[in-house]
Amino acid sequence: MSGIGSMPSGGAVRSQFVGSPDDQSRDWELVLRESHHRMKNTLTLLGASVRRDFSRAGTRDMTGAVDRFERRIVAFGRLYQLLSDSGEPSMVSVEAFFENLCGAIAEAVLEPAGIRCEAAIESGTLPASQCHRLALMLTELVTNAAKHAFPNKSGAMIRIEVARRDGAWVCTVADNGIGATAPLQGIGSRILEGLARSIDARLHGEAGQGGTRVTIVMPAAA
Repeated sequence: MSGIGSMPSGGAVRSQFVGSPDDQSRDWELVLRESHHRMKNTLTLLGASVRRDFSRAGTRDMTGAVDRFERRIVAFGRLYQLLSDSGEPSMVSVEAFFENLCGAIAEAVLEPAGIRCEAAIESGTLPASQCHRLALMLTELVTNAAKHAFPNKSGAMIRIEVARRDGAWVCTVADNGIGATAPLQGIGSRILEGLARSIDARLHGEAGQGGTRVTIVMPAAA
């Protein structure tokens, strides 16, 4: 898997370490507001794919286009529910939660854009609040890659990994796109920074000819 399984080399690198407990309550209000904004952007991607499908469908394939649209709306509703942090037990299965999340992201965001999704999720448990904040971060990173990394969609792929390493949970979003010049800058960076602060995590982004890779490292509970 060129550009996905290994770290790109020779590109711009930016690391950010965040985790001040005093900032958490202030950041969380910003995070929620900005996250809702990013969900609107996800709807924009969905709308664009629907317009493309219907314009290509023609009269004979209109039923198929409607069916595809319905499936994407259902997937988007499932994605939004996963990100809403409501009605979950205090501890959740990492494998079940993030496999469900990756499936919803793939169906609602990536497949309509012609982007393949791969996921590798390890087993374990996490507090529901940490799972939901990591999910917001992963969704932000995937949506941003879907919008900007693939001007030429041929062979486009995004890989999501969630693993426990050396006393920390390590979550990675990697694409084989054109390589961002500044992987942790832009409008979405405020969301990522606020969410990272709220769970005492740190971010590392790297980009090169093989694509862009952003890693979230969060201390595991003792």
